[in-house]
Amino acid sequence: MRVDKLLSEMGKASRKESARLARLGKILVNGTAVKKCDIHVDPEKDEIVFCGERIVYKRFTYIMLNKPEGYVSATEDGYEKTVLDLLPEEERRKNLFPCGRLDKNTLGLMILTNDGENAHKLLSPKNHVSKTYRFKSKLPISKEDKQRLEDGIDIGGYLTKPCKIELFDGSASGDITITEGKYHQIKRMLEAVDNKITYLERIAFGTISLDSSLGRGEWRYLTENEEKNLLEGENI
Repeated sequence: MRVDKLLSEMGKASRKESARLARLGKILVNGTAVKKCDIHVDPEKDEIVFCGERIVYKRFTYIMLNKPEGYVSATEDGYEKTVLDLLPEEERRKNLFPCGRLDKNTLGLMILTNDGENAHKLLSPKNHVSKTYRFKSKLPISKEDKQRLEDGIDIGGYLTKPCKIELFDGSASGDITITEGKYHQIKRMLEAVDNKITYLERIAFGTISLDSSLGRGEWRYLTENEEKNLLEGENI
């Protein structure tokens, strides 16, 4: 792999920036300053130091984000703030994108990655990766409506797949776990039983649960175990 490509993938510098910094002696390979960035290195064996920082190469990045209200799940938008605006510039350089979507006013767990192949698998309907949401509804949900929702309900020409609902005291709030992600699905499901969602927060995606230590708008990298469990868990 070329040095400039490695630094670009790691979000450290563009290829043009790498070339400029190499001429200034800011890039070391195995202790020796390189003046050109077209040399090839082995990320697993060679030691690369960029502006005094040792670079540990990682092909793909997985980030857990606690999405706040008012941000859209997109890489760019001409009018709205996107979830990528919550990340520092170094991370935005890595070509990250949301793995799945949350509505602008839906809160909670988002996975951001640049691993297109595995993101596709995680989102593929045939793999039935579960997503759990905490919700509040305008009206209490009756036992009958709970059963209708869990069995699958028509949301306008589409019959939803079976889901699981855990109701809390008062029955106007709870957790709902689905294995698909149709447009505004949970809101449409509640509307189908003459009710309305008033609060919605994703708290789990597959094997990953939202880190309670993350405030709204905060993020962290997935741990190695979290990545492994996410990609190997459930039906992936």
